[in-house]
Amino acid sequence: MLRVKGLSVQFTTRFGAETAVEDVDLTVKPGEIHGLVGESGAGKSTIGAAIMGLLPGASKVTAGSVHLGDTDLLTLSPAQRHRVRGKRISMIFQDPQTSLNPLMTVEEQLLETMLTHDDMPIKKARVKAIDLLSELGIERAEQRIKAYPHQFSGGMRQRVVIALALCTNPELIVADEPTTALDVAVQSQVLDLLRTLAVKRQVGIILITHDIGVIAQVSDQVTVLRHGKVVESGLTVQVLGDPQQPYTQGLMASVPRLQERMHRFPMMVAAESDRSIDTQSGSLPAGVSADYAADWLQQRPNQVKNQTAMSLDLSGLDVCFTEPRQRLFQRPDTLYALKQVSIEVPEGTVMGLVGESGSGKSTLAKAIVGLVNPSRGEIRFQGEVLAPGVRRKRRDPSRRLIQMVFQDPYSSLNNRRKIGDILAEPLIVYGIEKNATERRRLAASFLELVGLPAASIHRYPHQFSGGQRQRIAVARALIARPDLLICDEPTSALDVSIQAQILNLLKDLQERFSLTILFISHNLAVVRQMSDRIMVLKNGEVVETGSSEAFFNAPQHPYSKELLALTPSLDTVASS
Repeated sequence: MLRVKGLSVQFTTRFGAETAVEDVDLTVKPGEIHGLVGESGAGKSTIGAAIMGLLPGASKVTAGSVHLGDTDLLTLSPAQRHRVRGKRISMIFQDPQTSLNPLMTVEEQLLETMLTHDDMPIKKARVKAIDLLSELGIERAEQRIKAYPHQFSGGMRQRVVIALALCTNPELIVADEPTTALDVAVQSQVLDLLRTLAVKRQVGIILITHDIGVIAQVSDQVTVLRHGKVVESGLTVQVLGDPQQPYTQGLMASVPRLQERMHRFPMMVAAESDRSIDTQSGSLPAGVSADYAADWLQQRPNQVKNQTAMSLDLSGLDVCFTEPRQRLFQRPDTLYALKQVSIEVPEGTVMGLVGESGSGKSTLAKAIVGLVNPSRGEIRFQGEVLAPGVRRKRRDPSRRLIQMVFQDPYSSLNNRRKIGDILAEPLIVYGIEKNATERRRLAASFLELVGLPAASIHRYPHQFSGGQRQRIAVARALIARPDLLICDEPTSALDVSIQAQILNLLKDLQERFSLTILFISHNLAVVRQMSDRIMVLKNGEVVETGSSEAFFNAPQHPYSKELLALTPSLDTVASS
């Protein structure tokens, strides 16, 4: 169906031409899923864009051919390519919320796509759209088709995106990271759906992802890319089951295992701090070093009285939200995000918090740090009852002692401020250090502590990669001298190798400074590597809690067993 031969793509920059993809070959047969896997910058999305004819203006195909059947896609005129794109080739983008028009109903978007490429009566198109939504598992499709995208859950929105890709009966679908933002339950549904559609409709699918577990679960063929070049290609069971190239072997070794807990993740490449980082020149205070930051952190004062063995103790916590009225005299509905949640987190341990999207994980974290007000219940930190968020003043010791590392490193740092100023801000806000020179010394030293050059304090966040930004976010949280660190999906947006680096960093910091960590993730394999204890949330309620090893070896609740069963695993290819 698809034959890519010797494809090379160059991007024109102010520094000259850069080769993004070089001499890539791949084929896709009808009903086959071909996985493209590799780190960020490997060229996966560039290959997909070249096939779709969606390369940006600053790029060009310098060599090779792309044939869909007997059609050479690279020789088509813009008008011919427009007719092929959407009709014979469709694309599923990563984020369904940004790939759907929020001002149009699902029906309007489906009809627009079908009527653009097919000459059919509008009534027939509407019937086809409803049937397609029903086939994709959307209940009451005849009513739901009138809804807007924001009225669907993340998984349902992704099904709508798949419906848009299928409504013109394409021969090939390019799926670019279609499950990255989804929890394990919804991810399993989407992957099963893609597998079923490939077999039932004989559609060829190119699945682009950095999640090797996803590739192992659904793909027939796999191509491993690095720096725009093919490292290894072939049957999935052969390439992932018995990798021949050192890079593929390292990539596989960096994947967290659900079946066992590792003390440290193997490092497949040199850490980012070891790579060349172009830092701006600028003076640094004397005495800057990782040891200086470590010594300063170990001297952190304890301002909370009545310490007990429990760092965090939640009792009967409720958080509810009031939905807006649909009619004038209608009583507003109350939605419980958390209901009677009680947990205990011992000092110096890591508590893993798992559950699907909407289970209340992030709401619980926000309630602890004071960003959400509980409706009922009590939060105790080191023996002291914490006031609700709106009444918790800035000078409250818990504001400093509880710090948070957010999911997206690209939005959690202020791009208008230099790194030195970002790291110095907690020292100013919490009144920890009044001397400006000492603040710069600490900021530079904490960069060294998390594995980045001290001179990086003169740079801006946009000059760092995703993994480096997340290191900076960890440094910003640590410089406040916290006793409790809340990590909300800190590695979900990172490649497997960068994820291993960040997880190793968190492990080292936790052991070295006896930090208490609440680690939130929908990736159970990552949670196993990090956590001493586990708490499982479903629909805002705790369904199971206990030691990590007991949970993974013998889960008690049916929902816990379901989550473990749905988690992608490398066992399939390892045993083949």
